[in-house]
Amino acid sequence: MTTPWLSDEQQRIWRSWLRLNRELSATLAREMSASSDLSMADFGVLVQLTDVADGRVRISELADNLGWERSRVSHQLKRMQTRGLVERFECAEDGRGSFVGITSAGREAIGEAAPGHVAEVRRLVVDHLDADELRDFGRLVDRLLEPFNG
Repeated sequence: MTTPWLSDEQQRIWRSWLRLNRELSATLAREMSASSDLSMADFGVLVQLTDVADGRVRISELADNLGWERSRVSHQLKRMQTRGLVERFECAEDGRGSFVGITSAGREAIGEAAPGHVAEVRRLVVDHLDADELRDFGRLVDRLLEPFNG
């Protein structure tokens, strides 16, 4: 069986995509570090917790939403709990698993970090695209994510 190699143009696009992901991740991480006491991992957890009304989710659901292994979530939560950003508690309703909830310190930390993060996302991505391009970009990203939506 022969491998269907990428054309020169496909390879150029692929390598540009990889560079874009590297550059965005690194720049956003630097900005987060410079403007707050949060890492991007901290920020990701706190976003998940602030996206729900009561500020708490099952740890297994958090792992699924972040796309992380449960052990990585556990280590991350331990670090964040030590800093007072989150708290863990058992599920009183069914005794299965446990929950993580955001604390007032966690809400304060994400409240301080989010404006700078949003400004960087706008500066690096959103402001470079007009409304139609942004809509098209969203559709393309959604299509590329389809194989990962189990």
